[in-house]
Amino acid sequence: MSSTTGTTTVITNIASLVTNDPSLGDGSPLGLIQDAAVVIEGDRIAWTGDSRKAPATDNRVDAGGRAVIPGFVDSHSHLVFAGDRTQEFNARMSGRGYTAGGIRTTVAATRAASDEDLERNLTHYLHEALRQGTTTFETKSGYGLTVEDEARALRIAAAHTDEVTYLGAHIVSPDYADDPAAYVALVTGEMLDACAPYARWIDVFCEKGAFDGDQARAILTAGKAKGLHPRVHANQLSYGPGVQLAVELDAASADHCTHLTDADVEALANGRTVATLLPGAEFSTRAEWPDARRLLDAGVTVALSTDCNPGSSFTSSVPFCIALAVRDMGMTPDEALWSATAGGAAALRRTDIGRLTVGARADLALLDAPSHVHLAYRPGVPLVTGVWRRGTREV
Repeated sequence: MSSTTGTTTVITNIASLVTNDPSLGDGSPLGLIQDAAVVIEGDRIAWTGDSRKAPATDNRVDAGGRAVIPGFVDSHSHLVFAGDRTQEFNARMSGRGYTAGGIRTTVAATRAASDEDLERNLTHYLHEALRQGTTTFETKSGYGLTVEDEARALRIAAAHTDEVTYLGAHIVSPDYADDPAAYVALVTGEMLDACAPYARWIDVFCEKGAFDGDQARAILTAGKAKGLHPRVHANQLSYGPGVQLAVELDAASADHCTHLTDADVEALANGRTVATLLPGAEFSTRAEWPDARRLLDAGVTVALSTDCNPGSSFTSSVPFCIALAVRDMGMTPDEALWSATAGGAAALRRTDIGRLTVGARADLALLDAPSHVHLAYRPGVPLVTGVWRRGTREV
């Protein structure tokens, strides 16, 4: 199947098509069209509707009574790293103490790795995610924590995605353990200068043991002055200023949002900042689940993402996160799918992805199931059987 401009392909005999356009189909937020077809022209969606009314095209794919959904938009990951933390996870799950250093372990391995090793690792996990339906991903630096290592992480990431985030403020570098203020000065100065050309976003881990509210504001403000837009690791481990700071600075997303006051929820509901929930982290650390129901009922825009990283959430599977969100976070199957597609797009301030409407990018997944509900109904089953990205079938 070609994706050259002008070549058209119809995917027909779709049992249920999720468009994420409430003006279509059943009028729900998912815009579900039953017995549907979708036409791809080049790298864009050219038509959606009743399968019997589909226009003639150059190519035809029979969905065989399966469901088609937008490709997943994973708006939070940490994929430029080396090594893994198997022993740490094993100790945690076995109830044993472990003091090997957490993020610092990954920092040491990443610094020691070659550019080729880092890129090979990155592309491995990208292909793994693609097979599970992820067609857009954001990824961060944060495992180098030197000017040179942060810049190379972003340079490597930028070769594979437009959604690149500078996270020099992941933790205070071990090299500056005795002088955090000097590290903040580096992150907002020489390191920012070296990293900004490769990044779209700037992020900070605003948490006890990482960066406080004042440090986080200084880092994010410096990034904005360089043309980077804020995202914030906020309120994951404890109550804190991260969410309020994210809304104040019009961050695209506040990520984790596990420990929220009523004022935090109200701020999110009244701002543009998306609450990105990362259930893989809670699953992998046996932590308290975020309360998605509370956020949704307050009118907050919610995204679901994997947080794929070697320490606290080593999964690239958005379907797994959807199942967790439905089972343990109070989301309906419809809400979870919307949050993993259109919600992720909102967290990246994108309107061309996360939906299957005329003019949107032709990123979509074919499920070996008649409905998207099976993503939560059949947890752990590899239901994604076809993936198109920019109009080209890649799986």
